Amino acid sequence: QVQLVESGGGLVQAGGSLRLSCAASGSSFSSNFDVMSWYRQAPGKQRELVATMGRGGNTKYADSVKGRFTISRDNVKNMVSLQMNSLKPEDTAIYYCNAGPYSGYQNWGQGTQVTVSS
Repeated sequence: QVQLVESGGGLVQAGGSLRLSCAASGSSFSSNFDVMSWYRQAPGKQRELVATMGRGGNTKYADSVKGRFTISRDNVKNMVSLQMNSLKPEDTAIYYCNAGPYSGYQNWGQGTQVTVSS
């Protein structure tokens, strides 16, 4: 059973920055941490991929966050972070950490709220 614990959400003004972190634990199968991702879900919208990073360092970002958000990970500690700069009100959402052999796998954190005020 994989546990994912997010931290770092909060309230910030537009143009500001936040850093989200996620600590993964609970599995002896390394494949459960091969791909670590951040998703978000805004009120009334579907959950969407924000950024994903493979164990080898390959990354993918949603077009809406390219150039503003940076995903990073620590393969030894099984941690993933999301540095969010130049935040916009439309970035307001609950952000979820995800880990597994592929992005969107069944392992999800509880979510952390990010609110960007205009």
